[in-house]
Amino acid sequence: MGGQLGFGSVPVVVGDEPPFHADWEARVFALNSAMLRAGAYNIDEFRDTLERIPPETYLSSSYYERWLHAIEHLLEAKGLV
Repeated sequence: MGGQLGFGSVPVVVGDEPPFHADWEARVFALNSAMLRAGAYNIDEFRDTLERIPPETYLSSSYYERWLHAIEHLLEAKGLV
């Protein structure tokens, strides 16, 4: 979905916004960090997988839901789960 026009401006968060809105988001972030450090996949593979999420799923998912989708897909594709 990168490079697409017509989705409006990106909201700017000002103030003491927490980095995660729910505990599960922090766990997804930690899982991705651990998998990258372990060499399960690299950042380019992760980004490519994010970019291949079908538009209807991408647009209806939150930021960390997209991350989780990509992590699940990569781990399954590599036979790790």
